[in-house]
Amino acid sequence: MDLALTFTALGALFLVGLAADLLGRRTRLPRVTLLLGLGILAGKSGFDVIPAETEALFEFLSVAALSMVAFLLGGGLTAKKLRKMGAEILWISIVIVIVTIALVAIGLIVIGVPPALALVLGALACATDPAATQDAIRQAGVAKRFGTKLKGIVAVDDAWGLVAFSLIIVLAKGMNGSVDFTILRHAVWDIGGALVLGLAVGLPGAYLTGRLSPGEPQQAEALGIVFLTAGLSLWLNVSYLIAAMVAGLVITNRARHHKRAFHEIELIQWPFMILFFILAGAALELDKLVQIGLVGTGYVILRIVARMVGGWLGARIGDSPTHERPWFGPALLPQAGVAVGMALVASAEFPQHADMILTLTIGATVLFEIVGPAATMFAVRRVDASSPGNDGHL
Repeated sequence: MDLALTFTALGALFLVGLAADLLGRRTRLPRVTLLLGLGILAGKSGFDVIPAETEALFEFLSVAALSMVAFLLGGGLTAKKLRKMGAEILWISIVIVIVTIALVAIGLIVIGVPPALALVLGALACATDPAATQDAIRQAGVAKRFGTKLKGIVAVDDAWGLVAFSLIIVLAKGMNGSVDFTILRHAVWDIGGALVLGLAVGLPGAYLTGRLSPGEPQQAEALGIVFLTAGLSLWLNVSYLIAAMVAGLVITNRARHHKRAFHEIELIQWPFMILFFILAGAALELDKLVQIGLVGTGYVILRIVARMVGGWLGARIGDSPTHERPWFGPALLPQAGVAVGMALVASAEFPQHADMILTLTIGATVLFEIVGPAATMFAVRRVDASSPGNDGHL
């Protein structure tokens, strides 16, 4: 590894991220979109100026950044908030998954996609990007109650999506004449193991956090909890997103001897996010956008419609305030790594459709990752503008 080149590239990326942050504040453009755009320009789809040694850090940064995001999302689910918003979060997250699968699958069947493949693509459409969604909410800086609900939905959305995806894979294989429950067993382990691991880390973490320095944890202590959770998750082959979220949820609800258990992670998270989003942009393949064709265009339109319908219906069932109901769907458009991971699994299970699955998923992910954060920010600000009293408080 050329250390001089690596350090120079990292320093340049941090400064570029700072410039994107300042530009986002002055123009109200999403920082995520700006960072992804800079990554695209610097990556293989652009000028290809990011050293290979720096790109090799992407997997580490991806796990580190997303584990922090999940930990903070879990930390936001305090018992008080869950009592107030738990039913809304549950209904919206479940309904939006069901509606997304149904509408995308039915719509694709109508335009000629084989039913089994249409179901798989419908399941892939469920995934949401927690990192982009959370940062767009933070940058919007308003509508605290609505933003808290969105964070709660995103925290559990991918868990429901993974369960649905696993069931759909089994159903689709049955439609093709073969039934294999291996993928379902993997999903049970992925989610169940992550829940147990989150509890195993979170319970002692709740007791220890803040005792070294009364009032708040040390950075090393906070990072130790997050990185330990991520490392054990990868070792055990369970979802590090769910494990980190559960650990955060347990700590925020069980720790009694401090006030801001997640302050240190909030302080240190952004530098990781800068590198993560820029390198994620560098990894995006713009040429996939022009390859998705009619089916891909239909998939994109159907997913947007499904998110809007599912978000509104779930909010109505969950008895959300009327002025919030139309905006859950647009706020939950970002889509990234989880969808691609699911697509890799689906392509292995259906090799005859592998090219279609991967090309469509990657192409749509590029689009939703660029425009999704803008939709999230717009929705959050629109809800704030229409809130009674316009005070944005819980």
